[in-house]
Amino acid sequence: MAKIRILLADDHAVLRTGLRLLLNAQPDVEVVGEAADGAEAMVKARALRPDVILMDLTMPGIGGLEATGRIKGESPGIKVLVLTMHDDPSYLRQLLQAGASGYVLKKSADADVLSAIRAAHRGGVFLDSSLAGALVDEVVRPVGRGRPRDAYETLSDREREVLKWVARGPTNQEIAEKLFLSVKTIETHRARLAEKLGLRGRAELVRFAMERGLLQQTD
Repeated sequence: MAKIRILLADDHAVLRTGLRLLLNAQPDVEVVGEAADGAEAMVKARALRPDVILMDLTMPGIGGLEATGRIKGESPGIKVLVLTMHDDPSYLRQLLQAGASGYVLKKSADADVLSAIRAAHRGGVFLDSSLAGALVDEVVRPVGRGRPRDAYETLSDREREVLKWVARGPTNQEIAEKLFLSVKTIETHRARLAEKLGLRGRAELVRFAMERGLLQQTD
């Protein structure tokens, strides 16, 4: 029986090493390559043609969300499973829209990653049990009830830029480095975004950004 060929994409070498040992110990799975960021993952996907990619969500440069969308656009047959510490259902919804076959939380990776890989390889979708119910709620609950439809027009250009990066998933420190600002300035912009848009927390900011198509914009 042919083994399921895996590409690991994560910026933490120690995690990649642990996953490689875990996966290569299985009779039906083998790791054929590794990547340290989204750009390298795209290159390795073209060269190695893996069956499944285990993709970290937050990596330097091109992150997991953007890399997933690009890889699926070029090679629809490659399955992408996102492995991340983020347990926000808004990210899950974005990743499914980008073509991902599932979402595994790093805290439960030892228990779930093999089941997720096998499910994806069969053409299924794997959802972490702690997020499945939240995803349903994301779909059926009205978004931003009571929010002014023109709220986005009240934002400055910088606030719109910060909103776009917040929705993509980087930390405040990473956003500050990308925009050449201080972490304190990013925190201030996020607080103003929440006030102007009438939103609470990252999840609602992400939903708002999705509505406006900000995640599809290129830099």
